[in-house]
Amino acid sequence: MSNVEVEFYWRPGCGFCAALDRPMSKSGFTVRKINIWEDPAAAARVREVANGNETVPTVIVGSTAMVNPSFAEVEAAVKAASAG
Repeated sequence: MSNVEVEFYWRPGCGFCAALDRPMSKSGFTVRKINIWEDPAAAARVREVANGNETVPTVIVGSTAMVNPSFAEVEAAVKAASAG
């Protein structure tokens, strides 16, 4: 659908992450899943966009960062990034 990469920051045991992962995995988007518990740089990136917190899921599409977004918000960001 799009050549825009979706950075999907998550951690094990996160119900909100699992809920967002289901539609994301079916979306056809190019999704790079990053476990913040295994990647200290990823955890730091999440803290940068989440007011110092390690709140997941955090999704970054281009220059748009979203903390605990709905799938509709992710989809809108991918469409906007694809159009630009």
